[in-house]
Amino acid sequence: MYPNLYFAFKDLFGIEIEKLRFVNSFGFFVAIAFILAAVVLVAELRRKSKQGLLQPTDMQIVVGQPATTGELILNFLLGFLLGYKILALFIMSSTATEDPQAFIFSTLGSWPTGIGLGLLFAGLKWWEKNKQKLAKPEKRTVRIWPHDRVGEITIIALVFGLLGAKLFDIFENWSAFLKQPSDFIFSPSGLTFYGGLICAALAIWWYAKRHKIGFWHLNDAAAPVLMLAYAVGRIGCQVAGDGDWGINNTSDKPFSWLPDWMWSYTYPHNVNEVGDPIAGCVGKYCNELPVGVYPTPFYETIACLIIFGILWSLRKRLKVPGTMFALYLMFNGVERFLVEKIRVNTTIDLFGFKPTQAEVISTLLFLSGLGLWIYLKRAYKGPKSTS
Repeated sequence: MYPNLYFAFKDLFGIEIEKLRFVNSFGFFVAIAFILAAVVLVAELRRKSKQGLLQPTDMQIVVGQPATTGELILNFLLGFLLGYKILALFIMSSTATEDPQAFIFSTLGSWPTGIGLGLLFAGLKWWEKNKQKLAKPEKRTVRIWPHDRVGEITIIALVFGLLGAKLFDIFENWSAFLKQPSDFIFSPSGLTFYGGLICAALAIWWYAKRHKIGFWHLNDAAAPVLMLAYAVGRIGCQVAGDGDWGINNTSDKPFSWLPDWMWSYTYPHNVNEVGDPIAGCVGKYCNELPVGVYPTPFYETIACLIIFGILWSLRKRLKVPGTMFALYLMFNGVERFLVEKIRVNTTIDLFGFKPTQAEVISTLLFLSGLGLWIYLKRAYKGPKSTS
C-alpha cells in the first residue's frame, strides 16, 4: 500500500523524495478522476451541442473596470490559505508537518507565507484588471455554450460532493459522531460516495436550471463520466488502503493464475493504520490486517470500467433524453448492492432488517432508474432540436 506518493516512488522507482509525503494517494487519484471527468464531459457536451440538443445562452459582462474591493479581498484570502497551509508544508519543521492530513486540519500554519502569497494574489488581480482598464467601461454580450461551463460544473460537483460525502458519513455513524463530533467534522477520512452523489446532483440541477442547460441531456452526458470517475477514485481507495475493503476472506482462490492480492489482501501500510504491527517497520503506516479481506475497491474499479464502456458505446443509440441517465442509475445500484455483500460496512435497523446505508440507497437508485426509464419512454413524443 502507498499512503502517499513518497511510498509509491520509493517502492516502484527506488527514489526517495520527502516532499511527496504531502501528496496523499487517495487525493491524487480523486484529482485525476475529476480531471478525466471534466475532459470527457466537455467532449460529450460539445457533441450534443453540434447535434442541436443543447443551446447557448447570452450573457452581458462589463469590461474595462478596475478590480473591485471584493475581488481583491477574495484573491488575498485564497492566496493566504494556500500560503498558510500548503506552502507551510514545505518550509515548516518536519515535526509540525509529519502528518500532513492532521496538519491541514489543524490551526497550525505559516503566517509570513500566508500574508505574502495573499498580497501576491491580490496584486496580480489588480495588475490584470488595471491592464485591461478602459477610460469608459462598456457592456458586451458573450455567448456561452454548456461545454464552456464544465469548469464551473466540476467545481460545484467537487465542493458539494465532498460536503455530501462527509454529511452522509456522519449520518451513517451517528452514535459515534455524537460522542466525538470533532473526529468526524475535522477528519479528512470518512466519505460516503452516495452522499456526495446526491448532494452534487442537486447542486448541478440548480445550476443547470439557472443557466438554461437541458437537464436530461446534461445528465445523459454525465452518466458515463460518473462511472469513469468513480472507477478511478476507487483505485485511490485500493492504493491507499483507506478502510473501504471487504470482509475476511480465508477461502482458497478459485483460479490458480489469479494473484493473491486480487482474492485476499491484508493491506500492509494502509493509510488508516489498522491491524497488527509489521515486523521491522518503523514510523507511520506500519500496520497490516491480521487476516486477508476481499479487495472490494479493486472489484469496483473493474466493474465500473466495464459499465463505463457499456454506457459509452450506447450514448449515440439511446434517443430518448434521460434514458442514458436512467440506465446509469440502474447499473450503479446493482453494482453497489452486489459489492455490499462482501464489504465491511455499518448496518442500520429498517423495519426489522439490517441493511447497510449503501444497500438501501443502491436499491432506491435502481428502482428510481427503472421508474425513470419507463416514464421517459412513455412520455417521449419524438426528436427535438433544442434543449
